[in-house]
Amino acid sequence: MADSSILSVSELTKTYSSAGTDLTVLDAVSFTIPQGISCAVTGPSGSGKTTLLGLCAGLDQPSSGTVELSGKRLDNKSEDDLARIRNRHIGFVFQSFQLIPTLTAVENVMVPVELRGGEYAPVHRQAKQLLEEVGLGHRLHHYPTQLSGGEQQRVAIARAFINKPDILFADEPTGNLDTETGTQVEAILFDLNKKQGTTLVIVTHDNELARRCDRIIRLKAGRIHSDSYLNQPSEQPEATLS
Repeated sequence: MADSSILSVSELTKTYSSAGTDLTVLDAVSFTIPQGISCAVTGPSGSGKTTLLGLCAGLDQPSSGTVELSGKRLDNKSEDDLARIRNRHIGFVFQSFQLIPTLTAVENVMVPVELRGGEYAPVHRQAKQLLEEVGLGHRLHHYPTQLSGGEQQRVAIARAFINKPDILFADEPTGNLDTETGTQVEAILFDLNKKQGTTLVIVTHDNELARRCDRIIRLKAGRIHSDSYLNQPSEQPEATLS
């Protein structure tokens, strides 16, 4: 197992105020995740899974506690700094795909790099290669409405990996897919996780998907209920995609 941690969370707490009452969604959660592993975050509805993912990805700010990702503190950064960190170090896959409807598959995949000012030709080649990797080389110029749910999620996965992120957060990535399509999408996620050495953090209710990960963190009522390794990650990730 790698010694370096890609994500370190310390005493992370998130409290919301509603109708004059404070609701604690996360309560002093602490853990570290080594680089390159796959980790599932599970628990019943309302246990704080999605809130935890949003805080770890810098999409929200904690009430207290710290988050460090790729050696950078997130909880004390400005929105502009957080946006730059997300663009350069983080990939996202959402249950609802979040594709831009007016862009083709290949254009959707290109968006994160284009936001950084990347040149069109090499970015296009990279996006095309990733779509071929996820089995959509024949769908490059189709719009989201012309793609099935499984195909849209494959586009979203390719988009998430185009920046070769240090860590990828996936929130119920198979939640809107049938069992067969979901299994195919899972296989793609884990394959790219290994090929690129990207740390994979999956929020899921699916126990079978969770058991495919190296580690499972279970939340209950905003606290860590259990934390266990199922598979010891390899010390060296496979070669990254060229």
